[in-house]
Amino acid sequence: MERFSGNPILKAVATHPWESREVFNAAAVYLNDKVHLLYRALGEDSISRIGYATSKDGYTIEERLPYPIFKPKFESEKDGCEDARISIVEKKLVMTYTALCEYNHLQSYQVALTTIGLDDFLQRKWNWENRQLPFSGIRNKNAVVFPERINGRYVMLHRIDPDLCIAYSDDLVRWCDIKAIMKPRTEGWDNWKIGVAGTPIKTSEGWLVIYHGVRVEKLYSLGLALLDLEHPEKVLYRSKTPILTPKKDYERFGKVPNVVFSCGNVVIKDKMFLYYGGADSVLCVASIQFDELLSMVTR
Repeated sequence: MERFSGNPILKAVATHPWESREVFNAAAVYLNDKVHLLYRALGEDSISRIGYATSKDGYTIEERLPYPIFKPKFESEKDGCEDARISIVEKKLVMTYTALCEYNHLQSYQVALTTIGLDDFLQRKWNWENRQLPFSGIRNKNAVVFPERINGRYVMLHRIDPDLCIAYSDDLVRWCDIKAIMKPRTEGWDNWKIGVAGTPIKTSEGWLVIYHGVRVEKLYSLGLALLDLEHPEKVLYRSKTPILTPKKDYERFGKVPNVVFSCGNVVIKDKMFLYYGGADSVLCVASIQFDELLSMVTR
């Protein structure tokens, strides 16, 4: 993939206490000729909140709000709302995120889900609907909902360490048929743990999924998977090598070194834009012609 020469595209803002330390890991959605980014921000209190920025060309930040659009509300997420992913499903935006709550210095994290109407989102009326815990009490994270129902049901990818898992729902509330569909390899770039990146992309060949893989040395890279259109628990293809791995200083040095980690991707015309956190410190973007990307999983 081609990194944007202007990376990082977002950095911390010292004068904003809620995002004064790091900004990274953004959900992305393309609406009304704009990329809308919902990025994770850490400030002076070390609590993650979600900020908002937009770009017309996919690279250059056009606007950035000076306040968070989503922040902790309940005990289960009191220490952070992290790593949002967002999908357009039936005239709503479905946002999944990691709800963090620490007890006696031990992290308890689980998948959380909320929705917002398209009109409210575009008009910046942040009327987030009921927050839910789809797998209450289970240590689980890195979740995203597919952008349409499959065989009448909602589908979610998520991670129960160290595997990439799937789950199904009739109502976005009760989830069932949980199973692991990809496990870490015994060797290679994804031999410790794996998890989904941004929203799956529907193609004629299958659901194209970007996923992160972690080596035992704790080096985070990004690769590709292709899932069956009607039976997404069936993996048709999986990257033998990553499409993006830490090389630049802003990916190798930071709060967590040697990390490229994505929560969002969009396709604009014939190009895919991949938004990713560099070293858990800054937000970056890389791009590739979509046909070239698809050819990697179909050749």
